Amino acid sequence: MCFSCTMLLPAFVALLYGDGGGKAFIQSFVMSAIAGVILWWACHHHKEELRSREGFLIVVAFWVVMGSLGAIPFMLFEDPDLTVAAAFFESFSGLTTTGATTIVGLDSLPKAILFYRQLLQWLGGMGIIVLAVAIIPLLGIGGMSLYRAEISGPLKENKMRPRITETAKTLWIIYASLTLLCAFSYWLAGMSPFDAISHSFSTVSIGGFSTHDRSMAYFDSSAVNIITVVFLLISACNYALHFNAFSQLGKRNIFLSYFRDPEFRFFMLIQLSLILICFAMLLSNHHFDETFQNLEQAAFQSVSISTTAGYTTSSFEQWPLFLPILLLFASFIGGCAGSTGGGLKVVRILVLYLQGKRELKRLIHPNLVYPVKLGKRVLDERVIQSIWAFFSAYLLVFVICLLGVISCGVETFDAFNAVIACLNNLGPALGSVSSNFVGIPDNAKWILTLAMVCGRLEIFSLLVLFTPAFWKS
Repeated sequence: MCFSCTMLLPAFVALLYGDGGGKAFIQSFVMSAIAGVILWWACHHHKEELRSREGFLIVVAFWVVMGSLGAIPFMLFEDPDLTVAAAFFESFSGLTTTGATTIVGLDSLPKAILFYRQLLQWLGGMGIIVLAVAIIPLLGIGGMSLYRAEISGPLKENKMRPRITETAKTLWIIYASLTLLCAFSYWLAGMSPFDAISHSFSTVSIGGFSTHDRSMAYFDSSAVNIITVVFLLISACNYALHFNAFSQLGKRNIFLSYFRDPEFRFFMLIQLSLILICFAMLLSNHHFDETFQNLEQAAFQSVSISTTAGYTTSSFEQWPLFLPILLLFASFIGGCAGSTGGGLKVVRILVLYLQGKRELKRLIHPNLVYPVKLGKRVLDERVIQSIWAFFSAYLLVFVICLLGVISCGVETFDAFNAVIACLNNLGPALGSVSSNFVGIPDNAKWILTLAMVCGRLEIFSLLVLFTPAFWKS
């Protein structure tokens, strides 16, 4: 029912600009509200503490229902004229902040549909369930099991506030504040108010949708590119670090908590390494005319792709040598745990690196007792095992989706890139999906939609529903 109210915002945009689309969103509001009332009425007397099993089930059901309702406007519009599969693909791509699109000709579409796509990403960026966690306690239902199922990263028990409701509210306050600051910065850089607000939604959510077919290249502005890089890096950091910095405003050295965090340091090391490698290769191959342009494009594309935003300012698939493949594989790492980024998450890659380092030492000294430490914290062996299990499940889902997309008639290289783009919530990739997914068959779109949900829910939250033990009382 709350989600149906978001349909009224693009309806207001349609009224404001007068270029059409308002009727479709009013109809979508009515249908979504009716569906919400029916679902609520069926169980409004049931008020009990949720267990983990119900929590995982509700998280998955939330995303399926929200994504399905979000597809209604896309199906009602005559331009763009989307199939049912394409409409669901576009909706889930927005809510999962993937940024893959089946719509072309964005510059000529009504402002309402453009705004709606960006709004979907903004809502999905922090996770609709996190917002629900702040609301559900008001209905007499505890929300901790939902929070554990939704929040990203392996260290799920770390909460910023004692009460989960306060945690969710704090997350959204920080999220909304960053969005406003980003929009204001874009406006100062020369964007129109509509473009500034729209792109702030997709930047802070690390979604990558744009209101123009050429994405950020449309603005042809170094200032816009720099602002995008800065806010992508901020949004790809763990929001717990933002909260710590926010709570220490007015004190000296408020940013020390960032540099004390091993995941943040590893994340910045990855980003700097990617930028330097791309800059060196572009400069040595004279890909762009000026040195600053090589640095600017290297920074923008490496940060955009590696954080899984997927914005583009140039055809990075035409960059020299191995750079396109390097950036594509960097998207597997993604952002930090507790961020709006996709991918495996930096902290998992860091733990896998530390565990691999330990195993090498054990080869030399078999009896060595060498615990894996993340900063000053000794990690439990169960955490390490769960990360390896997650990594294995991630690869398994990737292979299954890849085979499924190939079986739908998609070329192997294009299927490989499409699955990477959707599972990592990246958006654009290489080959025929470098800009859009229009050429992908409808049956393959359903598989890729499932890949998006797997990536957004970090696989286990979805796969656990398919285990027999889950359904046993």
